[in-house]
Amino acid sequence: MRTLLVDHETDPARVVHQALSDCGFAVDLACTLDEASAAFGCARYDILLLELILPDGDGLEWLKQLRRDGYSMPAVMMSSLNELGRRIAIFNGGADDFLPKPVSPDELIARMRAALRRATQMTSPVVTFGNLRFDPVGRQASVNGRPLKIARREVCILEHLLSRAGRTVARAALEDGLYAFDNEVSTNALEVGIYRLRGHLSQSGATLRIKTARGIGYVLELKSAASAA
Repeated sequence: MRTLLVDHETDPARVVHQALSDCGFAVDLACTLDEASAAFGCARYDILLLELILPDGDGLEWLKQLRRDGYSMPAVMMSSLNELGRRIAIFNGGADDFLPKPVSPDELIARMRAALRRATQMTSPVVTFGNLRFDPVGRQASVNGRPLKIARREVCILEHLLSRAGRTVARAALEDGLYAFDNEVSTNALEVGIYRLRGHLSQSGATLRIKTARGIGYVLELKSAASAA
């Protein structure tokens, strides 16, 4: 999941950043609201982690503006200011959760996953395409009821392709969802993930395939549709 962490306290932010990265989140770190706004102009985020008080403004007011602009991703706010009235204002302002600082990375990750589950359940809990089913809450894919044992990054690739099944997904869009700005990405990292995912789908007897749209990206399509073309 692509995550934006907005926090100006350098050392705690680094600890959280590392913990999230270790759990498979692609994390971008912004230290100011200006940096956060710039990040939103470059990437689509699945979840937002936001400090209440930042050097260049009020995080809650910035979140309110995001909501007015139509951004609906889950948002978890953090602050050492923990009075009841302030917490109520945070929830009323559009936050999905609140954690007092200092934040426990383990608790933060658990709350993030809960917020993501709630957001997913409000849209489409299970995706079916051909004989493949994907549960975005449990992060589990299966073919004919048999679980696919695939790596975390391959799960992310599959999820992105399923979100636009039958249509071409640009290479840049796939990479944008898989990697943070500061990740060191090899030139063939995406191709390796696609290659491995193709192998799993083929070996499992899936009735779909990943087709390369040369120079553009990839498309997940039903084999029967491809044969009829």
